[in-house]
Amino acid sequence: MLALGAPATIAEALQNQPTAPAGSQAPKPQEQAAEQYRHPPGVFINRPLTQVPKAAEDLLDDMEGRNCDFFFNEVHPKTGLVRDRAPSNGRSLSRAASIASTGFGLSAMCIAHKRHYLRPLDCEQRVEKTLAYLLNECPHEHGFLYHFIDLESGKRLFNSELSSIDTSLLLCGILHCRTYFEGNKRIENLATTLYRRVDWQWMLNGGDTLSMGWLPEQGFLKHRWDIYAELTTMYLLAIASPTHPVTAASWEALQRPIVPYGGIDYITGVAPLFIHQYPQAWVDYRDIRDKHANYFTNSIAATRAHQLWCLVQGQKYPWIDENMWGISASDSRMGYRVWGGPPTMGEPDGTVVPCACAGSVVFLPAECAHVLLTMRNRYKDRVYQRYGFVDAFQPTAGWFAEDVIGIDVGIGLLMAENLRTGSVWESFMKNREIQHAMRECSFRPDPDANTQVL
Repeated sequence: MLALGAPATIAEALQNQPTAPAGSQAPKPQEQAAEQYRHPPGVFINRPLTQVPKAAEDLLDDMEGRNCDFFFNEVHPKTGLVRDRAPSNGRSLSRAASIASTGFGLSAMCIAHKRHYLRPLDCEQRVEKTLAYLLNECPHEHGFLYHFIDLESGKRLFNSELSSIDTSLLLCGILHCRTYFEGNKRIENLATTLYRRVDWQWMLNGGDTLSMGWLPEQGFLKHRWDIYAELTTMYLLAIASPTHPVTAASWEALQRPIVPYGGIDYITGVAPLFIHQYPQAWVDYRDIRDKHANYFTNSIAATRAHQLWCLVQGQKYPWIDENMWGISASDSRMGYRVWGGPPTMGEPDGTVVPCACAGSVVFLPAECAHVLLTMRNRYKDRVYQRYGFVDAFQPTAGWFAEDVIGIDVGIGLLMAENLRTGSVWESFMKNREIQHAMRECSFRPDPDANTQVL
């Protein structure tokens, strides 16, 4: 799920990063620095919207409306494909669409329909048009689509890969539409056919875990989705497939390293914060667990650890504090960067990324909502424009990104809606295939979901 300007595949971005450290290793200096910021012991409140003031609720409502405008405006009217990025204050002339952005865009139409941000009939017709194009005209291989494609023709751009993870994000939006627009038989049939044609067995390429993708010039990428990241929903989709399923053994084959930071132990890979956000955007993990973890609680812990890590960064960049934090993959003054922590990766330079908190608002509602309010109140229309928050900003340099990026807009939109109503979770979890996959992976009710102490 990398944005335009990033490496063509996530494998290129992550292949040189170290494996996540085991919990038994000695603390690193930055972890020791985080100890001074330890949050007072508290309880994981696994019921959102109990701690958010009305000002934050109003901001989230306005932000969602602006986000939906992005996903309605930055689309080719014939194909329904969504641009990878656009200027934060107006429409783009770029022909570069992203299949992940299109997946978020399909879910955005459900939200806009529900909340009347847009005319409901326009939303439903947009979904029909997009699904029909994806099924009947958009190029694909074994049901998988290229990461970046032309907005009008659907043809591959930038020598990008057939992407297993980005196809999965597209499928999440597709299946969300299938249940949200239940009763519209055309949407239901198009969505079901699109899901059924994906050959997950082919993407295994003879292994236990899914390949990151495939290139026509060289075949399958050498890297696999085999360590905890934004991959859990993809595996549920693969296991649940009614036509080309993989077995639950693939779920068990995933590595789940436990990393300590600031007194918090949690499962993670060495990657930006978005790996704890994307898996939770459509699947509701709040009150369940498998034999390994409650993944919602794990994302709460990861967000808290990220907050502490940001406070350590504030020793070098004093504008980063409890009122202003959050660093995830984003634009920067030097182009797109895959950065974040803990542990530190990508050489952060004090750039703050709004989607880090917007995409985590379900995990730490009070803290993340407060940060978003602070950003908007402090920097006003430099940081908050036609489509909501700009992608990133570095205040002392006077730099505010000129663009928004579809996947960053999308994760904030879906998580804000889940915080406020849970409607994305509610609709998506009605998909019978997802429920089947969760049974196959031995998910069960978690009696400790609301009592774990941080």
